[in-house]
Amino acid sequence: MLYVALVLAVVVALPALTLTARLRAPYGFILWPVKLFGGALAPFFTLIAAAVAVFCLIVGNSFAAILCILAALLYASYVRRVTAPQPRLERGFGDDWWKRIPPEMGRLMLTRRWNWKMALPPAFKEPRVERDIPFCTIPGTQRRLLCDVWQPPAGVKNSGLAIVYLHGSAWSIGDKDFYTRPLFSYLANQGHVIMDAAYRMSPETDIFGMIGDTKRAIAWMKDQVSRYGADPERIVAMGASAGGHLSLLHAFAPHHPELTPEDVRGKDLSVRAVASYYGPTDLVACYQHTNQQRLKNDPLEIKAPTGIAPSEHERRHPKFANAGKFSIFMGGRPDGVPEVYELASPVSHVHASCPPVFLAQGEHDLITPVEATRELSRLLREVGVPVVNVVLPYTDHGFDLALPHYSPPAQVALFYLERFLALMV
Repeated sequence: MLYVALVLAVVVALPALTLTARLRAPYGFILWPVKLFGGALAPFFTLIAAAVAVFCLIVGNSFAAILCILAALLYASYVRRVTAPQPRLERGFGDDWWKRIPPEMGRLMLTRRWNWKMALPPAFKEPRVERDIPFCTIPGTQRRLLCDVWQPPAGVKNSGLAIVYLHGSAWSIGDKDFYTRPLFSYLANQGHVIMDAAYRMSPETDIFGMIGDTKRAIAWMKDQVSRYGADPERIVAMGASAGGHLSLLHAFAPHHPELTPEDVRGKDLSVRAVASYYGPTDLVACYQHTNQQRLKNDPLEIKAPTGIAPSEHERRHPKFANAGKFSIFMGGRPDGVPEVYELASPVSHVHASCPPVFLAQGEHDLITPVEATRELSRLLREVGVPVVNVVLPYTDHGFDLALPHYSPPAQVALFYLERFLALMV
């Protein structure tokens, strides 16, 4: 039983140890899922660690008991720090920000930053969803881009706000409907319309093609607002990770000539606000933070050679092997094409006319450097742009993907996000 107690103690303590560790790419991805779920289940691990500590004391393994007690303290400290109040809304919108939220929306919001299980409104209903709607065909090709549109449930008043959401992808993997159903269901029940847009990724296109698809999605939603009961002046660009980066870039430079494809030039592409979950804000900083300077002989592009079947090409160049490699979708390294990195970095486009900004990310993010996000927030405040920057201690990239109804960081981010969106109505 002594060995059983020790094994249980190690299993319980491992996620706690990863919570305190600042993981770094590329090897940090090995422990990243453990840290993600450790943070999401930290309240429950606190209780489990305490129970295992009692068991260890009963069987006489004091070392294992001490290990479990330390783990329980780490889990409890994580929950306390992550769920602590943050004066973010006051900083962006003043001390009386809450007076500007419509009362009917306020009644639908979370009353606490965290519960053991997220408390849904009593009248919560399944939203209406239209799937695989074509929103554009890439000029000169037969390539169609698809989206899903989430609408408020029957009987729920439309807020007039439409969110154009871009999924996380490392600019090269993933698709719409990527672990976002809990979030979309929740926001739709508050009356918001959500367009979940798929966009082309690397190696099919480069960064210019991706931001072009972002602008096409915004243009389509602006044309369709009357169909969905939204207001063309209340379009919010939102995304996570690479999608957050593209959303910020679009919001700050909606009509930039080098970032706007010909087929949507002349259209109103402005947005009411932008929300980003851990989206990179400075691509040079992100390149360095993910240690991509260590790569040698990194290919600048990947194309299927003539005569090789696509299936064999996929085996030779699996997407995951090249996920997030900047030199592929940026056309080179920062020292080779510095002007492209500057152009594609949201921090390069800060100006006084930027729309209000919501930022949420973990302090330990192994992909998006938190220092760069803080710098963007500082620059926005300097020019008078309202910004809400929620930084979650000990938390890593993708915190909203693991058990969001139970996860303290996911609930905290949603608590501030829903209030930010309500201020945009």
